[in-house]
Amino acid sequence: MPVQETAVRYGTARWNALGTYVALVVSDADRLDAARAACERILADVDQAASRFRTDSDLTRANRHAGEWVGVAPLLCRALSAAVWAADLTDGLVDPTLGRQLLALGYDRDIEELRRSMAAGQSIDSTVTPGMVSTDPARASFPARTGAWREIEIDPQGAVRVPSDVSLDLGATGKAFAADLIAGTVPALADTDLVISLGGDIAVGLRPDTEPGTHPWRVSVTELPEVPQPLGGREVPPAAGPGSEVVVIHEGGLATSSVLARRWYQDGDRHHLLDPRTGRPVEEAFRTVTACGCSCVEANAISTSSIVRGAAALAWLEAEDVAARLVAADGTVHRVAGWPENLAVSA
Repeated sequence: MPVQETAVRYGTARWNALGTYVALVVSDADRLDAARAACERILADVDQAASRFRTDSDLTRANRHAGEWVGVAPLLCRALSAAVWAADLTDGLVDPTLGRQLLALGYDRDIEELRRSMAAGQSIDSTVTPGMVSTDPARASFPARTGAWREIEIDPQGAVRVPSDVSLDLGATGKAFAADLIAGTVPALADTDLVISLGGDIAVGLRPDTEPGTHPWRVSVTELPEVPQPLGGREVPPAAGPGSEVVVIHEGGLATSSVLARRWYQDGDRHHLLDPRTGRPVEEAFRTVTACGCSCVEANAISTSSIVRGAAALAWLEAEDVAARLVAADGTVHRVAGWPENLAVSA
């Protein structure tokens, strides 16, 4: 007697964490609540360990006592190790030692809180992160010390030492690290395959017995993080947002870096992606880059460093054979190394 296949019932959830949106899709709708609960626990732990905006986080304590060994949660050691790995992969263009530069530019709190403060005409108070330089427009441009990230010391058992003349910020890799952590642990905990998006940092998580390619996860790729949401199942959304495209991923990670989303105005229009060579927001040759990777951290390192590289990014991505989609400052879309044409157009 033939075995009748059971249709997959995908489940979706969306909420906010780590200063951005969280979009979760699971392959078993009955396991959605369990998967979401596991994700929320992980995200709360990452926030406690690695937030630059919390006075009680392990990262803030490590920054406050730069130059000394500080006992921290092993989770911060793992997140910091991922950030150092990304710096090494990109020759320092994705640098975790830019905390002081970001503070000097006024980025001293969650972006939405910062925007509200700016809109209300409030001055920026830099005391939220003790041990860092205070905000002063005259000092808001200074490069990172070359190679300082190589001097970060990490004891995986639970201690770090920040170089005495820098301050750490894991904004470039923190969400991608959390996405990979969820993808690597929650499928077994909740007994379901999943795809997770943290503000455009996307990772696929499969149970040990699931073959890669089982789920054609369809992802809407857009420029602003409020729009994209991973889509499970076989149907392409009729309208995923202006300028959006739909691609399919089966495993690994996908990340979008953009200068459009985290912007504020203080003595000029500013955004959060800094060039460590200048300490200033990068010149916007490309305003958005989406890239693939074996992990979300790898994809994020590639997409972020591509924006920092500017016009040289196209040749670099081609040489490295990394599939990527780049949107230039004038809106022109470039597809590199096999990045597919828009699935939503062909469907």
